Amino acid sequence: MIELFRIGFLTVTLTDVLDILFVTILIYAIYRSLRATVAVQILFGLLFLVAISFVVSSANMKTLSWIINSIMSVWLIAFIVLFQPELRRLLTEMTQTRLFQLFTRGGLDQTIEEVVEAVKELSEKHIGALIVFSRGQNIRVTIETGIPLKAVVSSELLLSIFNPRSPLHDGAVVIEGSTVVAARCILPLSSQRKFGGKNLGTRHRAALGISEQSDVLTLIVSEETGDISLADRGKLMLNIPSEQLRSELLEHLKPTFERTDTAPSTV
Repeated sequence: MIELFRIGFLTVTLTDVLDILFVTILIYAIYRSLRATVAVQILFGLLFLVAISFVVSSANMKTLSWIINSIMSVWLIAFIVLFQPELRRLLTEMTQTRLFQLFTRGGLDQTIEEVVEAVKELSEKHIGALIVFSRGQNIRVTIETGIPLKAVVSSELLLSIFNPRSPLHDGAVVIEGSTVVAARCILPLSSQRKFGGKNLGTRHRAALGISEQSDVLTLIVSEETGDISLADRGKLMLNIPSEQLRSELLEHLKPTFERTDTAPSTV
């Protein structure tokens, strides 16, 4: 181990510095996620006990150290039990970071498989749908217009949401990573009413509108024709064959976000 400096009888190594740095980053990330909840007060209490435990252990106060360690064990279990929703949200946010997704490419493939399966059925039954894929940019303003879900993407879930009898079918679904974060979201309408000489319906204008303002990919299923389309950066790709949809989504959503010019019939 590389010794950096000494503080009295304590030797500080590079490993110690990295250890402290990682723990600090972890604590800050947890605090940032929980700061608007009551859980942060319990977290501060737990950190206070950790600090006291370090002091009494250094002073070789065995009885007091045993009492504090026992309290910490109970406190930690109580923290996990009482604040499951907050901890679940924290873990969900961690899995949605771009760094995490670089190591979970399989998750992207699975998400696309579920979406494609649902879209094929929606297209065959002429059920309208609007699905927004976030590509890293914060679109909280859009998400907050809808109903929060925080559910893993599945074809069954998407079919249930866009079922005409569902109270959530009217609006857009927002997907971040492998999570459906919200449904029934309201999207800004594009000022374009025609594209390539064709009149645009509300769904296509909404898909164009969000793609013009944010770094997202939006998938549209037409209720009238069952046609599948994509909107990206203010451009529409219309009439995408269902068998080609998987490759198009992979091309637009892969982590590097690199594209080729081999788009489907763009009008």
